[in-house]
Amino acid sequence: MAADIPLAPAACSSGSTSDVPDAPDYERELAYFFGRLNYEHAPQTARSLADFQLGRMQDLLARLGHPELRIPCIHVAGSKGKGSVATMVARMLEAAGLKVGLFTSPHLSDFRERMTVNGALSSKWELLDPMRRLHAIAEEMAVNSPWGAPTFFELTTALGWLHFEQQAVDFVSLEVGLGGRLDSTNLCAPLVTVITSISHDHTRLLGSTLPEIAREKAGIIKPRVPVLSSVRDESAREVIRNIAASRLAPLKELDADLELTILQESASHPRRPACCGIAVSGSGWSHENLQLAMPGRHQARNAAVAVAAVEELKRVGLQVPDSAIQEGLRRAVVPGRIEVLREQPLLIVDAAHNEASIQALCDTLRPLPAGRRRCVFAASRDKDVRAMLRVIGEFADELILTRYVNNPRAMSPEDLQVIAGEVMTGPVPLADNPRAALEQIERTARVDDLVVCTGSLFLAAEVRELMARE
Repeated sequence: MAADIPLAPAACSSGSTSDVPDAPDYERELAYFFGRLNYEHAPQTARSLADFQLGRMQDLLARLGHPELRIPCIHVAGSKGKGSVATMVARMLEAAGLKVGLFTSPHLSDFRERMTVNGALSSKWELLDPMRRLHAIAEEMAVNSPWGAPTFFELTTALGWLHFEQQAVDFVSLEVGLGGRLDSTNLCAPLVTVITSISHDHTRLLGSTLPEIAREKAGIIKPRVPVLSSVRDESAREVIRNIAASRLAPLKELDADLELTILQESASHPRRPACCGIAVSGSGWSHENLQLAMPGRHQARNAAVAVAAVEELKRVGLQVPDSAIQEGLRRAVVPGRIEVLREQPLLIVDAAHNEASIQALCDTLRPLPAGRRRCVFAASRDKDVRAMLRVIGEFADELILTRYVNNPRAMSPEDLQVIAGEVMTGPVPLADNPRAALEQIERTARVDDLVVCTGSLFLAAEVRELMARE
């Protein structure tokens, strides 16, 4: 059974006219949040992991009465795939009739995407009171906390917990922001933890080797709380095993304790990326012919560990029938992940931003029939651009280098061009911004072209916005 990949949604809206009277107040509070120290926009302000400490977040949550301890949750870390796994788990539990909060980051086009309930954005007025409360507490902490005022992500994480408690959710699927051990989300009390993959990303903060990165990701492992892992690298797996053992946390690993079989890959159209059907099994359970909605073979591993996590949740009392697991995976999609925005010529955006995710993207798209493979690329200055461009150079017939405009982390097109010249042959044109890059594409477009915009979630967000305006 083939699964369609949704086209870009309309611009974000709360769907409620009750948003209107409070919209200016909401925007003021949102501006206050974004005015805090924000590592998503300025990662260079964090010199090392020593800049990330949980004491301030503990202080903030204590002043709120510890909402993070009152809602059962699953906690998901990993270099890649953690957002997909968190979403898959949420959709499976929703299909079982639970009211589920999903916390992810960053957002593509609307801040409220970070804390949805059963897949829906909250209205602005629903967030306004907890935002005001957090604003007041942040000002208090600036004066009387030894840790100082909270950062943007700390406030956002706390807002997620307040919102989910206000909405009386049954369960929260919680994605780590960065790393794990010192992440603001790591004060939760999960029923299950998941580590999806380990690859080179955020190396200045997390470490330059896979074992070092694994040690930070495995920091989410809690004493005696079950852990699921789909990590491939043996050196990283050994680190996770040792930490799990030291905390008496039962560990189950894909390729050892969990068995995954990819049954088939199918698409709704020859020019659509293929989605997998899988079978997955563990001790005392098995699921056959699960159809995924997210394209790419890499999503099979994400789905396998997500299903295993739900099976662990069933062991502690959650009621999730097999039909809900099937339905949830058929519904689970993440905007900006191999997302089709236009059919002719085929235009796809993907938020891949390290070598491993760029490789997964190219592997997924390579079978598609295309007259020319044309790539628009932008990246953040702190990423391994050389490795990404090396992979893209083996895939694309044409490359246009640009920069996203709504975040100061972007590497300039000129600097990208210097690196491209070291790993690729032939001229590589530049564009000042994503709009200009797409206009270059349009001037020579053919119906059978495949156009891919990738290298950063921020580029994906801006291209989605441009296409939504057409």
